[in-house]
Amino acid sequence: MKNAKKISLLLLATAFTLQGCATQPEKKAVAETNQAATTPAAKPAYVPAPAPVIEQYALDRLKQMSNTLTASQSFSYRSESSIELQSKTGQFITFFTENEVALQRPNKLRMNLSGDTRNLQLYFDGSKVSAFHEDDNAYAVSTPLASIDEMLDFIMAKAQISFPSADLMYSDPYAVMTKNLTDATVIGDSMINSVEVEHFAYREPTIDWEIWIAKGEKALPMRLAVTYRQVERQPSFLVEFTDWKLNPKLKANTFDFKAPANATQVEFGAYADQKK
Repeated sequence: MKNAKKISLLLLATAFTLQGCATQPEKKAVAETNQAATTPAAKPAYVPAPAPVIEQYALDRLKQMSNTLTASQSFSYRSESSIELQSKTGQFITFFTENEVALQRPNKLRMNLSGDTRNLQLYFDGSKVSAFHEDDNAYAVSTPLASIDEMLDFIMAKAQISFPSADLMYSDPYAVMTKNLTDATVIGDSMINSVEVEHFAYREPTIDWEIWIAKGEKALPMRLAVTYRQVERQPSFLVEFTDWKLNPKLKANTFDFKAPANATQVEFGAYADQKK
C-alpha cells in the first residue's frame, strides 16, 4: 500500500487528577512522598508485540481481485472518498471527493477528481501525463513516461497527488498491496449497495487497511479503508467504488488533453511547493 502525504493533526492530552486519602495524618503523607521520591521506580513489564497473523484466504481473495483487474485490457469506475481533518477550532471536518477513472492497458489513464478539494483532471496518453487544475485554470505536463506504473509513481512523488485507490491501477495490484504486509485476516461477510461482499483487514508497519471484495469470480473491490498510524490522530480515508465496467469500449480521445487557450502552464509540484 502506497503512503499518502502526511497530514498534521493536533494531538490531545488527557489529564488525570489523583486524590489522596483524607484520613491519614499529614506527617505520614509527607514521609511517604519523600520515600517515593528516593525509591527507584519499578521498570514497566515488557509486553511483547503480538505475533503476525497471516490467513491464507485473505491473501487468496486479494490475489483473485488483482487478477480480475490485470486480466482486463481496460476498466472504468467511479468512487467517493472521505477524510476527517481537524480545523483551527479543533472540530473535525469531513471532506468528500469524487473520482471518475478510465484505464486502458498498457499505458493510458484518465482521472477526474472533484469535490471539497481542487477540481483536478489527469490525462496519461501513453507518453506524458497532463494535470489540469480547473479552479485555477492552470496545467502541467510531465517529461516522457513509459507506463501507468511510472506515471503513478511520478504524480505521487513529484506532484504529491496521493490517493489510496492508486494501488488498484498498478500493473500488479497484489504485489503493491502485499509488499510490506505483516498481518492479513478475514473479518467476515457483509453487504454494500445490495452487493454481497467479504471483508478483510491487513496491517503494515505504519498503515492499517481494510478492503471489501465482492463475492464471486470477478472479485471486484467495493470499499477500501486506510488508516495512517504514523500520522498524529491517525487519519483514515474511506473509499467506495461503484459503476465498475470491465473491458469497456473507451473513446479514442478519452486520454487526450488539450489545454484551454487562456490556461497558464506551471511546473509539476508547484502547488505542493507553495504549501510547504
